[in-house]
Amino acid sequence: MPEVDLDFPRAWVEFVDPADDGQLFRCDLTWLTSSWTCIYGSGCAGVLEGRPDDGCCTLGAHFSEKADEKRTLRHAKELTPQTWQYHGAKKLVETDEEGARKTRVVDGACVFLNRPGFDGGAGCALHGLALRQGVHPLETKPDVCWQLPIRRTFDRVTRTDGSEVLVVVIGEYDRRGWGPGGHDLSWYCSGNTEAHVGREPVFRSNAPELTALMGAAGYAELARLCDQRMASGGRRGRGLLAPHPADPAP
Repeated sequence: MPEVDLDFPRAWVEFVDPADDGQLFRCDLTWLTSSWTCIYGSGCAGVLEGRPDDGCCTLGAHFSEKADEKRTLRHAKELTPQTWQYHGAKKLVETDEEGARKTRVVDGACVFLNRPGFDGGAGCALHGLALRQGVHPLETKPDVCWQLPIRRTFDRVTRTDGSEVLVVVIGEYDRRGWGPGGHDLSWYCSGNTEAHVGREPVFRSNAPELTALMGAAGYAELARLCDQRMASGGRRGRGLLAPHPADPAP
C-alpha cells in the first residue's frame, strides 16, 4: 500500500518564538524529520486520475490574501511567449464556488502550468521564472504553491491564568488540508511512500520555505531541535520515536 493512513502517532515540540515571546510554535517533528520530497516529473501521479503531468496544479491556486494575488500577477508580467504557454490569456484569476479568488483553470489545469511538449519546457511558468532569475520560487509563485505540503495554522489560546498566546502550528498538509474534497484526490504525495525518498529530511530540504513561514530565529530553533531528534535516532535518524510511517523501513 503506497499511501499510509491519515492518523498515526506523531512527535511534536513546542517552543516560544525567539523573536516574539507572545507567540508559540508547535511543530510536527514526525513530518519535519521525514524523508518526503517533491517528485513532480519523477513519479508524481497528479491529484486527478489521468492527468499525471499536472502534479497538484489541476485545481489552480487559491490566493492567501490580496498581497499574494498582486505579487503573483506582477511576476506574471515578466513572463514571455517563449516561457509561458498561455501568455496573452485575458483572464488569469477566477473565483470558486465560495467566492474565493484563485488562479484560473484552463484546459483542465492552472493557467500558469506549461504542458508537456511546450517548447519553453513543461511545469510551472512562475517556477521557471524564479530559476532563470536566480531567486527562490517562493518569491514568484502563489503562497499555497510553495508552502505545500507544509501547513501553517494559527490558534489564539487563552491559558488558565488568563494570559493569551498565539500558537502557530507547523505540520503536514495531508489530504484533509484540502477540505472534504481532499479525500477524492486520486493520488496525493505527503503520506505516500513513493514520495518519501528524499536525501534530506523536510526541515533541511525546505529550509527557505520554513524560514519564510517562521522567521529566521524561529527556523534556527526548529532546526536545532530537529537535529537533536535525528541524532537521538542513531544512524540516519532511524529508531526515532513516532517516525513517519511512509518513510523507508530501517
